[in-house]
Amino acid sequence: MRRLFLASVAVLAALGAGACEPAGAGTTLPTPRPGGSSGPVTATRTPATTPPAATPARPYRVTYGWAVPSQPARVPHHVVMRDPPAPPFPFLVRVQVGDHPGDDPAYTRITFAFDGPWPTYEIAYQRELTQDGSGNPVPLPGNSVLRITFTDAQAHDDQGRQTERPGTNLGYPTLKGYGLGGDFEGQVTYGLGIQARPNSDQALPVRVGELVRADGTYVVAVDVRRA
Repeated sequence: MRRLFLASVAVLAALGAGACEPAGAGTTLPTPRPGGSSGPVTATRTPATTPPAATPARPYRVTYGWAVPSQPARVPHHVVMRDPPAPPFPFLVRVQVGDHPGDDPAYTRITFAFDGPWPTYEIAYQRELTQDGSGNPVPLPGNSVLRITFTDAQAHDDQGRQTERPGTNLGYPTLKGYGLGGDFEGQVTYGLGIQARPNSDQALPVRVGELVRADGTYVVAVDVRRA
């Protein structure tokens, strides 16, 4: 009986010594997780590079309602730049045109997509589009011109190549084409060639809006009435 008692005491002592044994001396530690936390780690294949988080898309909002901008209409945006402003500016990466004949009212849309925040922009009807600096006329189809000026923006890459080629003869009823009037010292100018009905006031209502696409581009959309 005494031997059984002594054996039990020895087993309990051994268990107590194991519980107080310092970590690392015969104790299996949890595998560290990346970042310092601990716990079981599931073996997974980690990509070589982690893609950056996508810029959240923002819904379309109107910045200039259906109207005729006979006087310049300006939509300001505060862009954090050096003083005085200097490159790189928000970069015009794409110009696209699409038709919406089934909407009420029907319209044709031209979009200007930038890789940075929205620049300040201004729209106005004028007699013709001229080249910034030289003043030479830029030929456009149609019988009226809507000028769009982006401030603190650029439409060329580091080698000076233009990112978009102007389009003419688009084939739409009122938005007939567009042209580049200037891309110099942080100011980008485009003109839309618009065809109004003969003997009208030759000024169609336009609408301007903004949105952020899922690809992260900041878009200025200009809508021209189809009739």
